[in-house]
Order: sequence, then C-alpha cells, then structure tokens
Amino acid sequence: MTISRRDVLLGGAAAAALAPHLAPGALVVSFQNGVDNVERMRSAAGITAIPSVVYVACAMSGPGQVKHHGRGETVIGGPSAAADRIAHVFEVAQVPCRVTGNIASEQWTKLVMNCAYNAISALTHARYRFLAEDPAILDVMRDLIREVVAVGKAANVVLPDAEQLTAAAVRLGESMAEATSSTEQDISRGRPTEIDSLNGYVMRRGKELGVPTPVNSTVHALVKFTESGNR
Repeated sequence: MTISRRDVLLGGAAAAALAPHLAPGALVVSFQNGVDNVERMRSAAGITAIPSVVYVACAMSGPGQVKHHGRGETVIGGPSAAADRIAHVFEVAQVPCRVTGNIASEQWTKLVMNCAYNAISALTHARYRFLAEDPAILDVMRDLIREVVAVGKAANVVLPDAEQLTAAAVRLGESMAEATSSTEQDISRGRPTEIDSLNGYVMRRGKELGVPTPVNSTVHALVKFTESGNR
C-alpha cells in the first residue's frame, strides 16, 4: 500500500485513517514529497513506512486520463528485504528503481528540485522548459537552491553543492520540458497545495537552525496567498 503526495495535505489524519485497514505485515511506502513524512506517519499512527523518492512528471488531463511527461528513477530507502522486494516489483514493471542506504540525501535532493520549480511553476503557470530557459527565473531558482542546501547542510544532510544541484535542476527542466509542477496543478484546480512541506518546510527548518531563507519564504507566502484566494 502506498501513501500518495496528496495525503501529505492531511498529515497525521491520513495516517491515522489508514492504520486500522492495514493487514498484519503490510508494507507501506510513502511516495510523498517532502522530507519528514515518514516521521509524521510514525508519530501520528505508529505506521513504520518505507521512505522513497519518485521522479515522475504526470498530470490529470481529464476524467480518468493521465498525461505522462517524463520519468526518472524511483529510489527506495533501505537496505532491507522489504526495500528489495519493492524495488523488484518496480523493476519487473520496467520502472527504474534502486535501493539506497542514505535516503535522507535523496529526499533532500528531491526537495531541492521541488523548491526550485514547484512554487514558480504554480505562480506563473509555466512549463518547466520555459522556467529553465529564462535567465531571470534561473537566478531565482539558483537562490532557492542555495538556501535549501544551506539548511540541509546545517541539518547534517550530505548534499552536493548548490551549483551542481542548479545544473541538475536545469537538466530536469530539459528532461521534463512539458511538465508543470504538482503545486501548479493544485492551484489551477483550486485545491490546497503541498507548499508547506516544500518551501514552507525549508523556511521553518531554517528558522530552527538559524539559516536565513528569504527567497523560499517569499515564494511560500505568494503561493499561500494564491491558495487562499482560490478558497
């Protein structure tokens, strides 16, 4: 059984609602964005979920219709027999998947990409390739990435340097050129977003660690304002 990105919006409530329906020995894999979802699930409902990182770009183009824009690999936290079992299921389905012993680094690397793209995509309704090709937007993305890396390193997470991750973000924009972010899709549909677990998390964690995050704080505030206007 999986916990999807949307369940992050419900936090502990979703985990608590799920717990009574789990069979003994069931494997729960968290496919959520963010870096603290597994801890929150354990705290709220005693669910020991397996963390993962997923690089897939898709969108609901209509009722019952999913448009696939690009795919990278899925990364499962391990090592364990359960992680190997899950990875095997994905590989049989021809979905690239690997097991890592340092899932925190993988989650924070994905957080970097989400913080670089999601809010800006939501505010501009632009596809990734236009964001990555615009020099002014790329400067903002670079600042967002530098802040996330600074917070991550202050939290003792092993990460590549900001310039390497900026280059990786540009490559992501090229490989998923026609994608828009999940946050943009939520804003366009008038739904609550996951921004509190992305740029909002960086803002809060930065305050705890004494690391300034003015750019992440700004885009977080703008998305929250847009989200409240939708409601």
